[in-house]
Amino acid sequence: MTGTTIPRGDNGRAADAPLRRKPTINDVAQLAGVSFGTVSRVLNNAPDVSASTRERVLRVIKDIGYRRNRAATALVTSRSTSIGILSDGSPRFGPVGTLMALENVARNKGYATTVISVRKPYEESVQEALDSLDDTGVGGIIVIAPLVEMAAAVWNASCRLPLEMIAAGASSTPNVFTYSENQELGARLATQHLIDLGHTDIAHFAGSMDWFDGRVRKRGWEAALRDAGLEPGLCVEGDWSPRWAYETALQLVREAKIPQAIFAASDHTALGLIRAFAENGVRVPDDVSVVGFDDIEGSDYFLPPLTTVRQDFTALALMSVEVLIGAMEGREVDRTPIAPALVVRDSTKPAAS
Repeated sequence: MTGTTIPRGDNGRAADAPLRRKPTINDVAQLAGVSFGTVSRVLNNAPDVSASTRERVLRVIKDIGYRRNRAATALVTSRSTSIGILSDGSPRFGPVGTLMALENVARNKGYATTVISVRKPYEESVQEALDSLDDTGVGGIIVIAPLVEMAAAVWNASCRLPLEMIAAGASSTPNVFTYSENQELGARLATQHLIDLGHTDIAHFAGSMDWFDGRVRKRGWEAALRDAGLEPGLCVEGDWSPRWAYETALQLVREAKIPQAIFAASDHTALGLIRAFAENGVRVPDDVSVVGFDDIEGSDYFLPPLTTVRQDFTALALMSVEVLIGAMEGREVDRTPIAPALVVRDSTKPAAS
């Protein structure tokens, strides 16, 4: 229902009459029989409104289809209701999952989002993108920065707005604060699981060291082994892809260098190596246990179903947005990294005695 001149019925509801223009906050106030200020307090969840009045105002809002004007609200309150998101445009699972979750969480919290992707050379494109987001009137910016090179450009950039960077294991600076999931802990959980199963020869199919994710996952693997009194074994660096993992696993088969267990830096990596083993009679988990990372959709339908580390992108996005809004409002928010969880399935088993 749309329009403005709707008489109220005996039950206090807006009567059924056509509306010919977009409802305003003044229309809500008139139809609810309250002041402009009372409607504003209801919209802002202020505590000094009686339950009956709040219910009546919200009922009118629903009846006439009133929607808050974000631009006008920002002008009145001097607070932006928009967040900028800067991405490198990566098609990989982690960055895409983070971006989608950020947009959903921001919208649910009443914030619009403006997304800009950047490309190399980052020193130029990052500064241009930050300036462009500032020009749109956003109140703060979240940068999804999986690449170390991109993060360096963000650290060196000039930005007058609160600037948050999602980068695994990266440190905050005076101008850029960071937030992330504790991926090093996730790698430790994966490796410790294999150690607890009695494996001592645990290899790592690593992601790219150009990525923060690749670095911290390798670091977690190394740390867990050393804490257990084991020396890190074979480590091969790749590009996260199933194809690279497939070809690398074929080489291990040809050289007869199959380890007892493998921690793969991503589920896609695990998928590639499991196929290479299956085609050559190497059984997972009977001959080699495999753990992945990400818990992508379908990992429970791998053959065998994959033991992996689950990333909670919704929780990551929720906390990231909370941290940014806190900075926009000048208040401190807990920045403890999100803890991932190990999901045990059928691709791992105890070491042969």
